[in-house]
Amino acid sequence: MIDKPAISVRGLTKIFDGRKVVDNFDMDVAPGTIHGFLGPNGSGKTTTIRMMCGLLTPDAGQGQCLGHDIRRDSQKIKQNVGYMTQRFSLYEDLTVRENLDFIARMFGMPDRRTVVAQALAHPGLGERADQLAGTLSGGWKQRLALAACTIHRPRLLLLDEPTAGVDPKARRDFWDEIRQLAARGVTALVSTHYMDEAVQCDMIAYIAFGRKLISGRAQDIPAQLGLYSWRVDGTGIDALESKLRQDERLAQVVRFGDVLHVSGTDENALDAVAEQNRKSGPQRWRRQAPTLEDAFIFLMERSSDHSAPHSESSR
Repeated sequence: MIDKPAISVRGLTKIFDGRKVVDNFDMDVAPGTIHGFLGPNGSGKTTTIRMMCGLLTPDAGQGQCLGHDIRRDSQKIKQNVGYMTQRFSLYEDLTVRENLDFIARMFGMPDRRTVVAQALAHPGLGERADQLAGTLSGGWKQRLALAACTIHRPRLLLLDEPTAGVDPKARRDFWDEIRQLAARGVTALVSTHYMDEAVQCDMIAYIAFGRKLISGRAQDIPAQLGLYSWRVDGTGIDALESKLRQDERLAQVVRFGDVLHVSGTDENALDAVAEQNRKSGPQRWRRQAPTLEDAFIFLMERSSDHSAPHSESSR
């Protein structure tokens, strides 16, 4: 028997100040999966996630979340959702323990003392139980926020740029925990700009100015776009980069340190560019599978309405 989707929505649309910030959005999210949302700032990621989970009423469209109608049953959905915002949203003048106790009280958790003790069992968090939240480092604030948003054992997590501003080790630890939660059946929706995080998601949707442009497994996205790529390194890379950017046969030339990723949608034309420049220059040209970051940049450069005045942080 195939499990029903944790989330299934059709035609979601949201209008702010006469402008569509989400436009006819469809999505199915399997239970126990991690679903990533990528897109430029102002693309409607947060607004879309909130509508999908009943936290914001759409102007058009319908759907269900965790078996509940997103329009009629928003309160039931909220009881099963943990929401972690990009900015630390707990009380900085309360201790770690006091913050967790407050959240447990807010959700009406029975036997709060035991529930808080279990939340403090997160590695290292118990040692900081009596420390003011405002004095924690970014990584520890993140761990506290995750402990707080999972204290009521939600079936769905909304994670909005959850690792912004934290160090690489804290990011790895965070993702290890999200994977463990997913293994226990928790569904997660994650908006992120980090490509190394996006590839850890089971599925990815790319959103540009309210429209879903593409979705699928991370490893399949470049192929869906029909992208091909070469990796170029060696001496004289600056001059080569300037030259290649003038070549209309190429879709994009992206610089990563002293390496170029040269991509196109016409495989024969791309190979001709590579062969021509390999013969005339000292650089090394090697075929490679296009990366998710190549695909992300390709989509972003082709998205329309870049100058739209919408600020997602205000939604």
